Order: sequence, then C-alpha cells, then structure tokens
Amino acid sequence: MISTVYRNRLDGLLAGGTRKLLGIAGPPGSGKSTLAQGLLEHAGARACIVPMDGFHLANAELARLGRAARKGAEDTFDSAGYVCLLERLRRQQGDEVIYAPAFHRDIEEAIAGEIAVAPHTQLVITEGNYLLLQRGHWSRVQPLLDEVWYVDVAPVLRRQRLVARHVRHGRTPAQAEAWVHGSDEPNAELIASTRSRAQLIFRWD
Repeated sequence: MISTVYRNRLDGLLAGGTRKLLGIAGPPGSGKSTLAQGLLEHAGARACIVPMDGFHLANAELARLGRAARKGAEDTFDSAGYVCLLERLRRQQGDEVIYAPAFHRDIEEAIAGEIAVAPHTQLVITEGNYLLLQRGHWSRVQPLLDEVWYVDVAPVLRRQRLVARHVRHGRTPAQAEAWVHGSDEPNAELIASTRSRAQLIFRWD
C-alpha cells in the first residue's frame, strides 16, 4: 500500500493543473512498476504510465550488436529515442495524441505505438532503471522530469523477486539465478550509484 505521505506528494504535483512528468527509478525487481500502478490508481484519469522499457532494443538488434546476453544494460536501450519522447511529452500540443511503445515480457519485445498519451493528461509517470544516470543520452533524462523518486528495497528481497520473475517467463530456476547474478546485479549496482540524485526515496510500508 502507498502511504499518505507519497499520495500527498503526488497530489502536490497534480495541484497546478499543468503537465508534469514524474520519474520512478530503481534497480530491477525493486517494484517500480507496482509503484507506478499504485500512483496511477490514485491519480485516475489525470495520469498515464509511459515505461522506459518500451525502448528496449529488439532481440535481433541485440544479437547483431553482440549484447543479447546483457539485455537490460544501459547500452541495450534506445536512450536517445526515449529522450526524444520525453521532450515531446513536455511540449505536447492541445490537439496532439502522442504514442509510446510498450515492452511485453511474454515475448521479450517492445511494441510501437501501444500507449496513447492524450493532450489533457496532467501527469505522465515514467519508470525505468536509468533515469538518474549521468552519461550518454541518459544524462538528458532527469532535466526533463519534474521529480524523480528512487525505489529502495532490501537486496535479498529484490533478487528473490527477480528470480521468480524470470522463472515465470520461461527460465529454469538455475537459469534465472545465473541471469540475476550475471546480468541484473551488475546493472543494479550501477543504478544504486545514482540513488542520491533522486528528489525522494520511496520505501514500501
């Protein structure tokens, strides 16, 4: 459950009636998507979610680049494309619908144009790993967001969630453990180093 403190903070973002962009950052398995959904339920029709994961490079492109075994690392996303979308969302015109891609774990691919952002949407919630990273195109993300919240969670619980997630999507327990320790954990360490740049640290009650 999201506490009153965080709901009040969200209400403050919505109070002005103008477009705001809220970033939800954190390592894999920290509960970013769950938090974003909870905030959306509180905000209702005033908000929508546009995840960073829609900018995963396609599996065929990752294979061509030799990065398939590192899917989820900072260089396995179209970071420049994500920045361009945020820029469009900041200056969306009153007669314009902006379409964003969505990532599907069941097929491990993104689908273009699945998320429609209406011009009257007051709050766009965008969640992802690298919103606070200060290198490459990622360094252009935070200045485009009104606030970034970092989701903090105990590392043991986070790793358990990740293993369970990978098993649900087709890996054996052994394969899931290997992926978490070989791929997810190096990414998590990098993401944790960006924690101090967030305006708010979110902890699950």
